[in-house]
Amino acid sequence: MIIRSLNLETVCGITSTLPENELPEVAFAGKSNVGKSSLINALMNRKAYARTSQQPGKTQTINFYNINEAMYLVDLPGYGYAKVSQSEKEKWGKMIENYLRKSRQLRMVFLLVDIRHEPSANDKHMYSWIIENGFYPAIIATKLDKIKRSQVQKQLKLIREGLNVAEGTPIVPYSAVTKQGRDEIWELIETYAMAPEEALNEDE
Repeated sequence: MIIRSLNLETVCGITSTLPENELPEVAFAGKSNVGKSSLINALMNRKAYARTSQQPGKTQTINFYNINEAMYLVDLPGYGYAKVSQSEKEKWGKMIENYLRKSRQLRMVFLLVDIRHEPSANDKHMYSWIIENGFYPAIIATKLDKIKRSQVQKQLKLIREGLNVAEGTPIVPYSAVTKQGRDEIWELIETYAMAPEEALNEDE
């Protein structure tokens, strides 16, 4: 997709009311420091529009990025960061759940996991939780540049089996360094989120 315009239009905290958007929304979930902000920057063709941080647990809001006045990329708070209090985690959890259940325009959810490791208990919980809230997430396996090419298929199998993903679930290996996988992610967004709802319903 050619990015003609973008705008961080809405930032929702724990007490905020969710926006009633009229454009399709695509959400990105993943544990802290899995590379969510870097991915969103790459999708938007910007180096630092979505704030990245070396400090895990920094994204504590739901951020809505308006792309070309045609759709939103939605950055959900990172999960699984040990230094955040349990009560804080529960608040973030409720905020994400509220969004997944109440957004009328959410068309697609991506779950980001680190390709170097077997999915964590938090990853598995998040995958199941997204499904319980009515979505089958596509998987983005980040940090592709950190492993050898010969290891890729083995690690993807670990992710597929570790999450027990639904049959036919796309898993896209992605590197923030080389941007490998970026085009495939946009293809999925354009196919499943930007298509008219009628066409999507016909496939069901």
